[in-house]
Amino acid sequence: MTLTPDQLKARCLDLNGAEETFPFNPETSVFKVGGKVFAISALDASPLKVSLKCDPDLAVRLRAEHPGITPGWHLNKRHWNTVLLDGSVPELLVQEMIEDSYDLIVARLPRRQQLALDWPGVPGNTSPTD
Repeated sequence: MTLTPDQLKARCLDLNGAEETFPFNPETSVFKVGGKVFAISALDASPLKVSLKCDPDLAVRLRAEHPGITPGWHLNKRHWNTVLLDGSVPELLVQEMIEDSYDLIVARLPRRQQLALDWPGVPGNTSPTD
């Protein structure tokens, strides 16, 4: 199954504190948390793609395993991947990549912002799920 623009937008905005902005042009959605970018997509483009932040070692591995994942277009290719959303990359993997991108950004935010986002990765968080 391919991800639709509405589904992609919903998945990005479902994350705590996520917002959609348009700093480049009205066609390019930039999803941010804490004022920092975690996803970029031209939602009306065909084919639909999304650029996501990624751990550098994982980024290389994902590119080798999936032809639909390429180095980030117009981004730091060490830290960003662009994912083709035509069904060639499993939907579950795309969802995990969106969440990982979000987590990489939130991990670098101040602790008070992490707590305000109710982020489970806060160091020293003693939530019942630990």
